[in-house]
Amino acid sequence: MTLYYTLCFGLLMSELLLFTTIICPMPFAMRKKMFHFLSENPVVAKVQYALKITFIFVAVLFIDALQRMVRIAQEGAGAKMKNEMPDVRTETNYAARKFYAQRNLYLTGATLFLSLILSRVFYIILDFIHVQENYSTLQQRTAKASGAAGESEELRKRIKELEAQVESGKAQGRDFDNLKKQAAQQNAEYNRLADEHAKATGSTSNKKHD
Repeated sequence: MTLYYTLCFGLLMSELLLFTTIICPMPFAMRKKMFHFLSENPVVAKVQYALKITFIFVAVLFIDALQRMVRIAQEGAGAKMKNEMPDVRTETNYAARKFYAQRNLYLTGATLFLSLILSRVFYIILDFIHVQENYSTLQQRTAKASGAAGESEELRKRIKELEAQVESGKAQGRDFDNLKKQAAQQNAEYNRLADEHAKATGSTSNKKHD
């Protein structure tokens, strides 16, 4: 295997490892930290940019492997049409070339296909994390709003109780004012009667002395 196909195989193994890591079960908090790190870290962003360029070269290798495989298949079909009796060495060489062409085609094709799946799954899980965070935030706001509504209802009840107490206090105040007025009137009436009684008593005493 040549150097670039060896690198392509290493890239394929790395993709399989990363894909297994992101889909394996783990706590939500750990998954959120990992995905936020992969999506926001500047070093990871540079690595992703380099991988995009690498996948362009892998796509070129895929096209080259596909062309070789088609050419080898055409050679085999042409040899069968000529009805020639190939020797063992030629047949072995043809089988080896066909095997290498198929191997390179499957290797580069699997690398490209897995990169597309990996990218799609990564962004689906990232969107799911964002939706979960928004849902948690909405739940907290709803809980706070419910608590505020409960407190506001309690405050309304307390205000009504205080208003009732103020009204009762005003009623008691009005009753007290009425009692004061009645007491003042009774006191004035008592003083008037006392004065009349004193006058009447005084005049009677003067007549007896005469």
